[in-house]
Amino acid sequence: MRLKTRLAMVGRRWRQWVPIVPALTDYQSDDFSQDLIAGAVVGMVTVPQAIAYAYLAGLPPQAGLYACLLPMLIYGVFGSSRHLVVGPVAVAALLVASAIAQHAPSYGDAHLMISSILCLQVGLILFALRACNLGGLINLLSHPVITGFVNAAALLIIISQIPAITGVTIDQGSSPLIQLIDLINQLSQTNILTLSIGLAALALLLLSKPLIGKLVMLAGVHAGKDHPLAKTGPLWAALGGIAAVSALGLSGQTNTVGLVPSGLPSLTWPAMDLALWLALLPSAAVIAVITYIESYSIGATLAAKERYQVRPNQELVALGAANVGAALSGAYPVAGSFSRSGVNYAAGARTPVSTLICALIIVVTLMFFTDAFVNLPKAALAAIVIVSVWNLVDLKNSRKNWAVHRQDSWTEWGTALGVLALGVEIGLLFGVVLSIAFFLRASSNPAITQIGRLGDSQQFRSAKRYPVTLHQAVLALRVDENIFFANASQIEDRIVGRALRRQDITDVLLACGSVNRIDSTGHAMLLRMSGTLADIGIRFNLSEVKGPLMKELQATGLADDISGNIYFSNDEALRALTEPHGDSGEQH
Repeated sequence: MRLKTRLAMVGRRWRQWVPIVPALTDYQSDDFSQDLIAGAVVGMVTVPQAIAYAYLAGLPPQAGLYACLLPMLIYGVFGSSRHLVVGPVAVAALLVASAIAQHAPSYGDAHLMISSILCLQVGLILFALRACNLGGLINLLSHPVITGFVNAAALLIIISQIPAITGVTIDQGSSPLIQLIDLINQLSQTNILTLSIGLAALALLLLSKPLIGKLVMLAGVHAGKDHPLAKTGPLWAALGGIAAVSALGLSGQTNTVGLVPSGLPSLTWPAMDLALWLALLPSAAVIAVITYIESYSIGATLAAKERYQVRPNQELVALGAANVGAALSGAYPVAGSFSRSGVNYAAGARTPVSTLICALIIVVTLMFFTDAFVNLPKAALAAIVIVSVWNLVDLKNSRKNWAVHRQDSWTEWGTALGVLALGVEIGLLFGVVLSIAFFLRASSNPAITQIGRLGDSQQFRSAKRYPVTLHQAVLALRVDENIFFANASQIEDRIVGRALRRQDITDVLLACGSVNRIDSTGHAMLLRMSGTLADIGIRFNLSEVKGPLMKELQATGLADDISGNIYFSNDEALRALTEPHGDSGEQH
């Protein structure tokens, strides 16, 4: 029986490690038809986006298509999300472009070598996070930091695509401000044909959703602009650009993709240059954190709609393996795509089989249709990138935060300005430091509220907000924050100061119902404060100490060493301290 039980446990764990197995266990023909449609629609969106993001990353177009093969297949097998589509994304491409621009000149412009090493490092970092059970890394970056980073990254991406739309050549290794100044100074050199193609592609992308939606409705489908086909604008922009260049013979007058090697990628291990590996590690760490948080957030959002869970630690494994696959196939770091995952969900995908079908479309494209990309204008690809990242911009929360949470707004805009002024990696780090600084600032100045009994009840409320009964001999205070190194001295100064201003009190009662943790600095402060108050004839008492925290206080000896007692509740404490002989109440 024990052997059977162990085998059953191993079987259950194995199914958790390879989530596609339970997904296929009860797979029906109706599921396949839904997955087939969804995979085909996602494939139509993926091909032009993959090529566009490859150029954004500073890599040849095939690298973008390769990033949709092994990574997509691997995530489909190991990912816990049924709808997440993994592949090239704009923010990761920008981070890769930044790393390549920094290190490629020192390594013979070996862009693909650098991107492959980044992929492998990202994969290994994600594996390391899983080994340490750090799936909770999703909480490392606050929402304002992520929003500020994405908004600034979107602006950087849009600026980087303007030269492709205008046909103007500038130094894209300079700061965004210098790039804008160069663009303005060279507007007279704009290629009118390239600009016309870019603007036409932009117009088509912006109008495609409502136009396709109307056509879908005319066909008798009521979904309209919410139909998945309405989101295939990138495909029609690319096909329109190819048709215009081919029909009018414009290939020599505007920049086009040119020849894309046909066939599948060969699997190779990234170069092992120690100096380059060490130099790329900071960039890889940032990419790993951003891609994980972005992917998990998208997957969890879609999973909530279908009432299933995305497992954080399993996502680390799946995304890590997907990036290792990208490294072996000559691609660049991948993540979950917001736009393509949304299309996959809207198209009715039921299992990860839809992403396998999407990968099959990429295989067919690489095998038989790469010649079509020869006349694909880069201006159309730039338009695809601009419209895609514009949808990532979030300004609504900024207005809400400014009205309610000013510090969040400062964090968001500080992160954005940091990214624009200092670069993506340093700017993101600046945002994290800023959010931590605001947190410590708020925590170091906790609210300390005088409380009293509400009527004849056992409830205690703020004396400023409620008509409560206060006791002349007892100063009852509530601290609404954990007590730790950043705020211990503040709490001590304010409590002792209040006690000294009261001439006739015999006890200070600190209500700890909102305190979950007291560190060693906090313990030392409480003992010191108890001694200070005892020297002036005031006992120091605690109440509403939570169970786990009470164990800590007993283990450190603080429960026995303070001058007063520890009471179970505020009601019990006030009765013990104010009724006759109450000062001899038992310690809890």
